Amino acid sequence: MTRRVASPIGLSADERDVLERRTRRRKIARAEAQRAEIILRAADGENNCQIADAVGVTRQTVRTWRERFAKDRLDGLGDEPRCGAPRKIGDDRIEAIVVKTLEEKPANATHWSTRGMAKASGVSTSTVHRIWRAFSLQPHRSETFKLSADPQFVEKVRDIVGLYLAPPEKALVVCVDEKSQIQALDRTQPLLPMRPGQIERRTHDYERHGTTTLFAGLIASVTANTDVKAGTVIGKCMPRHRAREFRTFLDEIERNVPERFDIHVVMDNASSHKTKLIRDWFAKRPRWHMHFTPTSSSWINQVERFFALLAEKQIKRGAHRSVAALIKDIEAFIERQNADPRPLRWTKSADDILASIERFCRRTLQVHVPPG
Repeated sequence: MTRRVASPIGLSADERDVLERRTRRRKIARAEAQRAEIILRAADGENNCQIADAVGVTRQTVRTWRERFAKDRLDGLGDEPRCGAPRKIGDDRIEAIVVKTLEEKPANATHWSTRGMAKASGVSTSTVHRIWRAFSLQPHRSETFKLSADPQFVEKVRDIVGLYLAPPEKALVVCVDEKSQIQALDRTQPLLPMRPGQIERRTHDYERHGTTTLFAGLIASVTANTDVKAGTVIGKCMPRHRAREFRTFLDEIERNVPERFDIHVVMDNASSHKTKLIRDWFAKRPRWHMHFTPTSSSWINQVERFFALLAEKQIKRGAHRSVAALIKDIEAFIERQNADPRPLRWTKSADDILASIERFCRRTLQVHVPPG
């Protein structure tokens, strides 16, 4: 059986420049950008399997475009003419629709719809839909983001990520926070359970029966010989979340961790965490060390992931007729978590996180700051 040998790829300076510009352009079909990336990686010496994994296509796709480029160079990366009626909309008109979608807004709305763009461009809604799909445009969708303005952002990220990836010897790292205003909600009418062909149904309105605050400490890592396992959660529900309650919760943590090891506490910048009462508590305990997360950076505190699991699996679809019933379910959830504790695996280094934020900021500047 003869093994097929991949076509060798060499690029001139002009060809490389054209291909690199295709991968960076915003106004280009995703397929064209993929083809350019395939050829660039092939020219850099990667084999077909490596290219397929990196680009997210099959090896046959990589082989096809590699061979077509080796035969026809840049002309080989275009789509071959297809059977059927020729296109009625030219490239110039398609580009105009894409540019209008990206750079303009309708007079009576905050974003374009397929019908609005079709009316403004003089084409059908199905044509607009096909163009948007080809260029991965989704004007109806929007996401949120928040960049920290903390002047010590870099130092704090390196400090906390360092605790996760390389914790000190003979120490415990505890991520602490509170989830406030957890409501005990009950639906106004009985729930209709799931059945074949019918999802679970519940009334949209509800009755409030009070609130509670969960103080939780997640053991992120343990570098000592102790019975406390990483992934264990120390939790306590209290009616309010003042410094007084936080002090009480710190006492609870102290009762549940060994006395002979250093304790590194990761927490956010809530005002209740920085009062004189809390500072005095830490000052009397030299083996306890405070590590504050950057402002607007709750994602770096691992206990937030536990709160998300609690909300998703227990609170969101739960029904509670009293605060006591709510607290009972929360405590049961924590007990199940601690019966088989599994620590979170932090994979990103501080350099990776900071580099990703830098790339995001540069892209933002390119959009909002005119060249020159």
